[in-house]
Amino acid sequence: MEDPSSASKRNKRKRGRKPKASPVSPDRSSPSPPPASDPVPAVGGRRGRKSRRQEAAADADASRPVSPPRRGELKPVANGGDAMAVVEAGPASWEEVVRVVPCMDAVVKVFCVHTEPNFSLPWQRKRQYSSSSSGFIIGGRRVLTNAHSVEHFTQVKLKKRGSDTKYLATVLAIGTECDIALLTVGDDEFWEGVSPVEFGTLPALQDAVTVVGYPIGGDTISVTSGVVSRIEILSYVHGSTELLGLQIDAAINSGNSGGPAFNDRGKCVGIAFQSLKHEDAENIGYVIPTPVIKHFIRDYEKSGEYTGFPILGIEWQKMENPDLRKAMGMKPDQKGVRVRRVEPTAPESGCLQPSDIILSFDGVDIANDGTVKHIAGYYVPFRHGERIGFSYLVSQKYTGEKALVKVLRDSKVHEFKIKLATHKRLVAAHVKGRPPSYYIVAGFVFAAVSVPYLRSEYGKDYEYDAPVKLLVKHLHAMAESPDEQLVVVSQVLVADINIGYEDIVNTQVLAVNGQPVKNLKNLVTMVENCKDEFLKFDLEYDQIVVLETKTAKAATQDILTTHCIPSAMSDDLKT
Repeated sequence: MEDPSSASKRNKRKRGRKPKASPVSPDRSSPSPPPASDPVPAVGGRRGRKSRRQEAAADADASRPVSPPRRGELKPVANGGDAMAVVEAGPASWEEVVRVVPCMDAVVKVFCVHTEPNFSLPWQRKRQYSSSSSGFIIGGRRVLTNAHSVEHFTQVKLKKRGSDTKYLATVLAIGTECDIALLTVGDDEFWEGVSPVEFGTLPALQDAVTVVGYPIGGDTISVTSGVVSRIEILSYVHGSTELLGLQIDAAINSGNSGGPAFNDRGKCVGIAFQSLKHEDAENIGYVIPTPVIKHFIRDYEKSGEYTGFPILGIEWQKMENPDLRKAMGMKPDQKGVRVRRVEPTAPESGCLQPSDIILSFDGVDIANDGTVKHIAGYYVPFRHGERIGFSYLVSQKYTGEKALVKVLRDSKVHEFKIKLATHKRLVAAHVKGRPPSYYIVAGFVFAAVSVPYLRSEYGKDYEYDAPVKLLVKHLHAMAESPDEQLVVVSQVLVADINIGYEDIVNTQVLAVNGQPVKNLKNLVTMVENCKDEFLKFDLEYDQIVVLETKTAKAATQDILTTHCIPSAMSDDLKT
């Protein structure tokens, strides 16, 4: 669900701008990249120049761990916008340490070797690199850590506190949206002498917390303490979603990712996962709370795999203006939010309509600003006088479950039982471990656009540098069918057959020989089965590409050989 008030206005950009020449950071391209400490995704701006828009939203590239900063670089990254300064965390008291010490043996160091896909050259992968982070043992011979700690993993190893042995781990599930991963170890020796961590309840404001892990700056376990300063719906940088989160004033640094946060009774109240980097703020860290953790675990236990956090497939508008409420036929005692758009692929499309007013979700009344408060019989993690966005109620459901939604339509109240599902975006936020798809004919490289693809082509500032029309579709377009994709000409591998087309880059393909392109597989089918004399591609910006069919197909193999490309298409398109 997208609140339109959070959408940013975009400046005009050049269309079809070529991607940056070197999207890979220098540390990865070095001949012998040093082992990197897993980063805590930071909420901050770009270094070296001010942000084009002033905001304190999450803006760090959480897609992969990076090398630890060099000496002298341990300082917050500057970023425009407002941020609330919090009191600097002091050292952990002896009483707090004594309570947490029995739990420390369950905290492990996670070593991961990553091999990321190369979205700009999808027939190959990038050079592997290493990272370290934290994790902790829970019941059922399992270990929890962050999803970004093991993203695109090739090998994962765990080391217990005080041990000199690294044990090979198996990744059971990765929850990209909630930034949690579940691991296990087959060696029985690993589990000897260790008691699993127990989960506590959601803490209150000003409750003491102690973060334990293996951050940069040393090899032994580290303990930092602070208090809970805020509980609200947060932007999860790695997951590109919004879920419940805790803000604390304990320092969370690279390598702390995946480590537990304990309360003063030694119970785990969350997982450290990201921090805020701002010139006017220090020691602002974020923790995944127990309701989100337990949802992830139960989801895995129910289905044997991670299915995700469901959402309502709508965009909504606040109803705070009294004239707007009157025009929509709302009574003085009625409150709710207006449906702006309904996603065609969402189950809600069968019952909800634009201009419906959602009055309540599962029996909980929704205010005109889209928030809810604590209701007896329905758990909302806020104390008296505080509110939370109603998306929290949706996120506590499981995929496939039903919820009762009460709406006002044409001054009449209706109730619908809606089956909840995960979000289907036209431009996917994640590929979830799958290699990128591609297809090559006559030197034209066709690919499906995703957020990792845009980040690979234009860096983490892709929201400013990518072509405007791709960004508009990324931010506002909705998929008309579950398998719809945004297909582009990624680049043109220069050859005699494509003279004059060399400058086409990241331009959407609209049709092949007059037939609309639904997805990449659909494009492959149309090209491979084409019996016409010419292949005609209709592109964005009213461009066309015309190639002689037989000549184009014959030239493809020579182009593949020249560029050492093993196949004209990815494996998923061959079936």
